[in-house]
Amino acid sequence: MNAEERILTTVLGRWKSAVDAHDPERVAANFTEDAIFQGLHPYTVGPKGVAEYYDSQPLGMVAEYEIQETRRLAENLVLGYLHVDFTFTDRDTVSVQLSLVVEGEKIRHYQVSRL
Repeated sequence: MNAEERILTTVLGRWKSAVDAHDPERVAANFTEDAIFQGLHPYTVGPKGVAEYYDSQPLGMVAEYEIQETRRLAENLVLGYLHVDFTFTDRDTVSVQLSLVVEGEKIRHYQVSRL
């Protein structure tokens, strides 16, 4: 595992733990104050919108991710490109591609797309 993957794994481990526990405030704590967040609904800026988005997700939703590519954009910025499966207790899995930028220990940009 390279340095960029270690950074992403640390941040995404906290994100996944909070998503799996359905703890929207803890999910949002992983984002910068000015983070651009694009889930499968209209975009928002900042942790409040992230918390609202994840609060609207059903109980039992679990995230599994695989890092596909990483790039060091600057000393304190890492780009990650991932495949993520969100599984549910009562519906089909939602598979997305996730592109994110991590600044230090927090997510600054998060955008998913279905392929």
